[in-house]
Amino acid sequence: MSNVKFYLGEDIPLELHKVRMVQKLYLVPIERRLEAIKDAGFNTFRLSTKDVYLDMLTDSGTNAMSDNQISAMLRADDAYAGSQSFERLQEAVEEVLGKKYLLPVHQGRAAENVISRTFIKPGNVIPMNYHFTTALAHILENGGKVAELLHDEALILHSENPFKGNMDIAKLEACIQENGVENIPFIRMEASTNLIGGQPFSISNLMDVRRVADKYGIMLVLDASLLGENAYLVKQREEQWKENSMADIIKMMTGLADLVYFSARKLSSSRGGGICTNRRDLYSKMEALIPLYEGFLTYGGISVREIEAMTVGLRETLDETMISQSPNFIKYLVETLDKHGVPVVTPPGVLGAHVDAMSFCSHIPQTEYPAGALAAALYLISGIRGMERGTVSSVRDENGDEILADVELLRLAVPRRVFTLSQIKYVVDRVVWLYENREMIGGLRFVYEPPVLRFFMGGLEPTSDWPEKLMLKFRKDFGDSL
Repeated sequence: MSNVKFYLGEDIPLELHKVRMVQKLYLVPIERRLEAIKDAGFNTFRLSTKDVYLDMLTDSGTNAMSDNQISAMLRADDAYAGSQSFERLQEAVEEVLGKKYLLPVHQGRAAENVISRTFIKPGNVIPMNYHFTTALAHILENGGKVAELLHDEALILHSENPFKGNMDIAKLEACIQENGVENIPFIRMEASTNLIGGQPFSISNLMDVRRVADKYGIMLVLDASLLGENAYLVKQREEQWKENSMADIIKMMTGLADLVYFSARKLSSSRGGGICTNRRDLYSKMEALIPLYEGFLTYGGISVREIEAMTVGLRETLDETMISQSPNFIKYLVETLDKHGVPVVTPPGVLGAHVDAMSFCSHIPQTEYPAGALAAALYLISGIRGMERGTVSSVRDENGDEILADVELLRLAVPRRVFTLSQIKYVVDRVVWLYENREMIGGLRFVYEPPVLRFFMGGLEPTSDWPEKLMLKFRKDFGDSL
């Protein structure tokens, strides 16, 4: 996509789509928002959308579909087995991802379940560039553990490192030597590393990982859920790939992996997911688990209408204009917050803007969940629903003690083609006000804690009356404004 310059000098992202259908939003008064966040146990996952103005919780299943995707849904073949819709999806997977064999699943974590059950045995170690919450849960459930092998500087949140998602090759070699090849069923690379700010990896790094995998005869697995955006940033930041098409870059990345899995809720702006490979032996090992856990082999628990939408969405991943919109809006949001002194993860990544809650709320101990508190506080003063990506999203050890997260982030997801620029500017305005009043934010503690994936369903409460005081300060500064 060519750069568009404005005569009056503004540097803002330009939408290259038009809106043809709208959905009503609700901006309720702050008094109602206080009631809502209390009822939700100070967990933004438990809020109702009738109390949410801008839903920046996730980009999973919330991206806007294109007109071509919606129209394709009308031609779906409803057959339980042998569906033509699935055959069209297979063709798209081979065309875009370069993989012949496809196992459909209802979403990305279902793929993780099938892969983990098939390949992981108790005591196994999975080297990866960084974990994702559901991937970690499935690995632990099957008796494995993860080895996170980022470069040390990747956790320097405010930097100019373009590829913080790269795996440290020296650490990978050491991990294999320490644990033994027989205890490492596969190496996992995530495009892009969700929990450290949506940071991409480079193709040159993936090539290096592939060389190590070949050296030891270890399978390489690629989580391709944010593959399109990772490929877009490769094109922007990796010199030798700047002149290549999105199709070339994506095929190179997937071609380096033995097994590729994805959440279509992210990759193709639809629903569902898939596992794909060119190795018949790997396909055969997983095949029987699809009817057992998902559905038949030609629908995998996905509506055939969604399969048709996924087929179109995969091909649209090759369209740089289509993919660039979200990263460009994220870039604008991150750089504008940065200019106002708000601590954010830089350089801008994919999925959303990530606020450094450890710096934003430096007065809150990590054991009182600063990222969770910041998410609750931002919702309270704005109606914006973000997501905690820190210790609340972590786990406890075998003794019940907290495993403190490497970073404490408030993620403000920017789904594709969903928000307008004025809404993004509203986000900036409210985050800046909250930053200037950050000392008023207090901590949280658990009152209900599920044993697995507690960030989805857990309930918390404030450690003081800080929400009420923050509401009063908002009213003082904004009057009767919503």
